[in-house]
Amino acid sequence: MSDPITNLNALSAKAAYQLTDAVKTPPQFESITPRWLCRLMEFKALKTGVFRLNKVAEGNTPLDMLCNRTGNQDIPEGFVDYVTEPREYILNSISTIININTRVSDIYNSPYDQIHEQIRLATESIQERQESEFINNKEYGLLHNVADSQRIKTRNGFPTPDDFDELISKVWKEPSFFLAHPKAIAAFGRECTKCGVPPATVNLLDSHFLTWRGIPIIPTDKLFIDDKKNPNQNMGKTNILLVRTGEKKQGVIGLYQTGLQGEQSKGLSVRFMGIDNRGIGIYLLSLYCSTAVLADDALAVLEDVEIGNYYENK
Repeated sequence: MSDPITNLNALSAKAAYQLTDAVKTPPQFESITPRWLCRLMEFKALKTGVFRLNKVAEGNTPLDMLCNRTGNQDIPEGFVDYVTEPREYILNSISTIININTRVSDIYNSPYDQIHEQIRLATESIQERQESEFINNKEYGLLHNVADSQRIKTRNGFPTPDDFDELISKVWKEPSFFLAHPKAIAAFGRECTKCGVPPATVNLLDSHFLTWRGIPIIPTDKLFIDDKKNPNQNMGKTNILLVRTGEKKQGVIGLYQTGLQGEQSKGLSVRFMGIDNRGIGIYLLSLYCSTAVLADDALAVLEDVEIGNYYENK
């Protein structure tokens, strides 16, 4: 007679997990966006932190010219006058301080450098704020620097191809791109489909974008809907911008400070401020930036854009 088989409990997954070397990822920051606006905008480096925008005086007409001179006619005389008090842009500062316990950075520094990851994530946050300031800052943000003559309303509330054409008529000299919330782009796409003119797409910055009249429509969640970044419902109003960029085109340019101590990228510096008596390492991150609109016709806005028009519900 054989011995009975002894029943043993199988090795549990929980116990085996303790011996497993798991594959780890760096920390993922879900709120980070591609920040296409910052990537498409032309930037100008400043050494003094001040940018003075000189302009020709308003109402100054081109000089009189004499063509096909015959006889003893006098050549017209004159000069082009300048604005005596031009606008000056002073760089804005976006700053934060990162505190890292040296015990944490010493003991838990593999496989990912804790200091590096903390600074990387802080940099991403600051640059997200930079793009938001480019659009919404009350002093230099694009929305607050559109000339009154460059502001238009939608005809029916929702964004139509006719509205986009009207925007183009405001920025007709080499427009660079539209800027809109993703929900506003979806609303425009529905209107185009209804009209039988679905927008074409273009590959730019390794991404596909809808276009209108060949001009890319760049999505950003920094153009808020009813003053909210991520509204919970598919209703509300927003704005759509059309931008011309570049100094040579008299467009919109970004400004940043160069030659900073601890400079990491355009206008961004990271400085180690020391370790306090609790063993906390302190790092100061500062970003100096602004935007300048070189000519009024470089920027226009379509206001009060309704995003909640759906034809299948009618």
